[in-house]
Amino acid sequence: MSSITLRFLAEPNTVNFGGKVHGGTVMKWIDEAGYACATRWAKRYCVTAFIGSIRFHHPIMIGDLVEVEARLAYTGKTSMNISVEVRSGDMKGGEMTKTTECLVVFVSVDSHGRPMPVVTYAPGTPGEMALAERARAHLDAARAAASPEV
Repeated sequence: MSSITLRFLAEPNTVNFGGKVHGGTVMKWIDEAGYACATRWAKRYCVTAFIGSIRFHHPIMIGDLVEVEARLAYTGKTSMNISVEVRSGDMKGGEMTKTTECLVVFVSVDSHGRPMPVVTYAPGTPGEMALAERARAHLDAARAAASPEV
């Protein structure tokens, strides 16, 4: 399975000072959905290695239904690049709005924490291929930014 969607109710205990769901709570949900997707693909324990390009588009209101969709975008030798999109909306209206998105990289590890190979993901649709290309481009840009020019 290359994707998973978790659903939550935005509860009052997740409120920030502005009366909306706290960004840290949203990041926790992103990590949980990404972990579930990565672990399901790798069929072993995975650890978060990188979270990048997190973008908060709209606040999540208390009482909203929240969907956190994690989709495998690209695999390396031991890593999985997971695209995560968060949507929320009032359950009575039924319309969901994209609130947050990001890319998360997980690494498959053994019981000693050493990286383990993962099965290569082969995108099958034009949308999946475009997502894989965006993930590769993002990783290339992140690596370039992290490496000083010689």
